[in-house]
Amino acid sequence: MRSGGRRKSIAFFIVLGAGLVGGAVALNVGWVIVSWRQAGLMLVGILVFPLIITGVVLNTIFLVREIRRNEQHEAFINAVTHELKTPVASMKLYLQTLQNRAVDDAKRQDFYRIMLEDSDRLLGTIEQVLRAGQHGARSRLASQLPVDLAAVAEECVALARTRHHLPANALTFCELATNGTRPQVLGDEDELKAVVSNLVDNAIKYSGPEVRVAVELELDGGTPAKAVLRVRDQGVGISETELKRIFKRFYRIPGAMATRVKGTGLGLFIVRSVVARHGGKVFAESGGAGHGSTFTVKLPVVASQ
Repeated sequence: MRSGGRRKSIAFFIVLGAGLVGGAVALNVGWVIVSWRQAGLMLVGILVFPLIITGVVLNTIFLVREIRRNEQHEAFINAVTHELKTPVASMKLYLQTLQNRAVDDAKRQDFYRIMLEDSDRLLGTIEQVLRAGQHGARSRLASQLPVDLAAVAEECVALARTRHHLPANALTFCELATNGTRPQVLGDEDELKAVVSNLVDNAIKYSGPEVRVAVELELDGGTPAKAVLRVRDQGVGISETELKRIFKRFYRIPGAMATRVKGTGLGLFIVRSVVARHGGKVFAESGGAGHGSTFTVKLPVVASQ
């Protein structure tokens, strides 16, 4: 109901803006026809009229953007609330069960495992929100050290396999055309781990029931040399219009898949921010709905390589 109300509000402002522009045009044309002999006033009207039209159009655009931004903010708050509340409620339920009932050792270990997973999920959500706030407030790296990008990717892939309970063939990592050289990137290791983890987690979440994700790393020997990291999936894919929006803060692709896949809309925003702070670029490619997607990160390597 709320999204329908917002769409009606957006449509209202668009129609209102178009009506105001049409009315202004009709009024100006009629005034010119009636007062064509008063050349001075007609000249002033011709000069002022575009300014009025521009103001009306800009006002309408601003209102529509504000409505959409408020919608994204509310969706973000709802998503974060759900991501925080769900694991807390789950842990509370298992703790109450352990407190009030006699549970055999195997069941108790299973409860511990689930509670640890819920705590990891809770911690991940908090870190996402904090990291997004940090990237919105600062523009320079706190520390810059050579980081082995291959080791970072291997660690993130192994962690994702464990977290999502995936076999080795569902999530793979390989180095292509590195000639035995381990690409070293100058930057912050924790932030680079956040980049790889967010891309891998997104690929898994949007893969559907059968996960087939490949992480590839290669060394581009151009000038300057770059480390190229690609995360490929065979999932739901991304339409061409959405490819330009997915890296915005709070943005989530609308549709049935977005309602099934939980998230805060901050992951790809963090990826873009971290990559930019490391002097690199990130972009997404997809053949459209049902054709999977590929996210590519290009980062400059340490000059000594």
